[in-house]
Amino acid sequence: MTTSHSELLQLKNLGMATVNILRAIGITTFSELREIGAVEAYRRIKSRNINVSKVMLYALQGALMDVHWNDLPPDMKNQLVAEAEQDSLSEA
Repeated sequence: MTTSHSELLQLKNLGMATVNILRAIGITTFSELREIGAVEAYRRIKSRNINVSKVMLYALQGALMDVHWNDLPPDMKNQLVAEAEQDSLSEA
């Protein structure tokens, strides 16, 4: 396990499967995840045809905020989904 793997694994909501998915889209550190944000990371994951649910989006945002994904306020979850869907609609 590399240092960046252990760094990402220290974040709330992120297990080895998620860390491997992040690595597959080129994110190997917390700073890289913070730089692109949860919505863009989620979009990149979906664009690789990796089958993930909205919980992945919430988990990424929670990791950035150091909170469990289920503790994100409902309005924040709705906003994240709206942003992710708007971005994907603009690509169609």
